[in-house]
Formats: sequence, structure tokens, C-alpha cells
Amino acid sequence: MKKYLYVAYMVCYLSIGQLMGQDVSVAIVGDRLFDGIKIHLDWGVVIAGDTIQSVGHIDDLELRTVDRVINMKGNTIMPGMIEGHSHILLHPYNETSWTDQVLKETTAERVLRAGNHLRASLLAGITYMRDLGTEGSGYQDVGIKQSIDKGIILGPTLLVAGPAIVATGSYGPKGYADHVDVPLGAVEADGTDGIITEVRRQIGAGVDLIKVYADYRWGLNGAARPTFTQAELNLIVEVASSSGRPVVAHAATAEGMRRAVLAGVHTIEHGDGGTREVFELMKEHQVALCPTLAAGDAIMQYRGWKKGVDPMPERIRKKRESFRLALEVGVDIVAGGDVGVFPHGDNVREFEMMVDYGMSSMEVLRGITSRNANILGIPQVGHLAIGAKADIIAVKGDPSKDIKALRVVKLVIKNGVLIKS
Repeated sequence: MKKYLYVAYMVCYLSIGQLMGQDVSVAIVGDRLFDGIKIHLDWGVVIAGDTIQSVGHIDDLELRTVDRVINMKGNTIMPGMIEGHSHILLHPYNETSWTDQVLKETTAERVLRAGNHLRASLLAGITYMRDLGTEGSGYQDVGIKQSIDKGIILGPTLLVAGPAIVATGSYGPKGYADHVDVPLGAVEADGTDGIITEVRRQIGAGVDLIKVYADYRWGLNGAARPTFTQAELNLIVEVASSSGRPVVAHAATAEGMRRAVLAGVHTIEHGDGGTREVFELMKEHQVALCPTLAAGDAIMQYRGWKKGVDPMPERIRKKRESFRLALEVGVDIVAGGDVGVFPHGDNVREFEMMVDYGMSSMEVLRGITSRNANILGIPQVGHLAIGAKADIIAVKGDPSKDIKALRVVKLVIKNGVLIKS
């Protein structure tokens, strides 16, 4: 008790300058601490520079030896959240349609918007983010990532994919006369030579991973159908893997998902049409699913669905069922909402829907921290442990009991630098 009162007495607010570039130790304590796996009462964490030095009960942290203490009484201390599927160069389609963003917004506007998007997500507690496609903006995500790493702009640490790879004739914008040459929101590649060249071009441009569309709405009457053949998908994974890069696949049909899994992709994005057979295949091959529940939900509302008033659309019903089935089979789940389709900074929308669709709040907490870190191959984050990266947030209340607590972010520290207090 005496030490806890001491913490309250020592409360202080740190500027970025006080933390960055100085060899100071900082303790953060609160009512509870979520370490990425479990909740601990009256625990805290001590950081020095950009690294966690110790984690444990406040009575064991030797608080009198640290330089500064941040008291987060009433809050839960936890790892910074990891967003598994974002589009930093997009903004909600009810503001500007996807087609108009690709064809009418300048590169300068889109990059400047991305800076605002990144800041909003960081202040909402997202300290790491996987960005899956620039949608017509080339490799701007690579430059934006580098700008964050250099400290030029504020934002989560990024994993970037550059432009997605699509089969010729499958992607948009569409609907223009055949004599009009319209820029695409992705890059076309086909056949052995074309695929090898494009994957290697993207590797050389500095992407962290390759994104491919295993299916798209290019079937008769706009039906979603597979795009690449099995051999083409195999080749994409083979070439990317030789450089140590994973491949992720947009796939909404059972056949598109099946081909992508057999090719060796790392994750399936969306997976709306997943069947028990496909999900069992994913589990067998250790391919994770990023269901992006919030994207379809947002799109249906943009089209006029009054959620909570109107009957549930068939698209939403099927999405709920596919997610339930994936959980039942035991597929690993990446927490990621396709943010950009809905507002940046509202990332928690996906996590709330995961609970609504059948996951426990505790499992979602693990998903947005340690599980996402493990699946995405970033073991230095997503947990609070000695030697881990000092990406730490504090949220009001107890998110293990009510996931909505993630909406009230009171503290954000990224790389040991205080961003929000």
C-alpha cells in the first residue's frame, strides 16, 4: 500500500523529448496489467529507452529507483494494439467512392490523408499495423513507412504490401468505354514471366509482403470467381518465399481460398465463402484467417441498411456464419478490420464485432496483441515482457470484461516515446 501511495505522489507527464534519446527509466502502473496472455492485478511495467526492463507486481518493481512514474489508476495497462488489415491510403466510401479516390484524388492528397489516418490510429492505441494494398498509389506506403521510422510523421509501425497483384481483366475501376485507358487500383500480372517479374519488382521496391487477389467479382453477372490458376499462385508464393516474404491472399470464395491455401499463402483475407472443408484445410496448413467483419458491415450501411432496425442482409448473415465456422474448426484468427473502408481511428469497431460474432473479450485481447504478433512474425511486440519493445497503452476500465473499454485510450507509448497521456 505504501508503494502504491508513493506512485500516486510521483505521477508525472512526460514529453516526447523527455523520453526520446535519454537514458531514463519510466514505470507505468495501474489497476491491472494485461501482458498479452493474462490479466494481473496491481502490476506495472518499467521501460528504459525503447525496451521493457521489468514487469511485475508493484511491490516488486522497486519504484523508488526509477526516474519517473506514470500512475494509470483506474486503467488497464496492455501492449499496443496490432491492426491486421488496413488501407492507409483509403478513406470511407460514404465520403468518396473507391473509384473516385483512385481516379480523382491526387497522390499528394492521398499521402496527406494517410498521415492523418495514421495519427488517428496511433492515438486510438494502434502501435503496429499491416497495410494491405495502396489501391492505385503505387509504393507510397513504402515511403510513408520510412517516414514513420525516421520520425518525420507520427504513426504505427507498418508492414506494407505495395500494390496488390491481380489477374489481367479482373480488377477495377471498371465500367468505362473500351477506348478509355483507366488506371487500376492494383497491378496486373499473368503467366510465368509476368508473375516472376512483378513479384521481384515489388521485392526490389521494398515491400514487406506480397498481396494477391485469388478471386474477384469478375464472373458472370458480377459473381466472385477465382482469378489465378493453382500454378500461378504456387509461383507467386515460390518467388516471394525465396526472399523471405510471406504472401497474403484476398479470397472470398471457397475455391479461391482452397487454391491459395494449397499454394502456401500466409493468411486469407475476408474468407466470406469459407466452408468447413476449406477451414479444415486452413487449419491443417496453418493458414490464418483475417475475417474483416467491420468492412462488409460498413459497406452495407453505406448502401442504406439500418443496422439494428432493418432485417440482417444476406451478406452479413453469411459472414457471421463463416466466422462462427472458422472458430468452431479452430482456425487461427488475425484481428484486422479493413480499416479505411470505415474511419481510421475506429479500429476497435472490428474487435467489438468479433465479440458480437462469438469470440470472448479475452480471446480478442490476445488476438489484437500476442496472437497477431505471432501470426504476422513480429515477436518483439504484442506482449509485455522483459526485452520486448516498449509499445504500451492504457485503457479505461477492464477490456477483458467489456471490449468497449478499448475505445477509451488514456496512454500511448510507442518505441518508448510518449505519444498520448
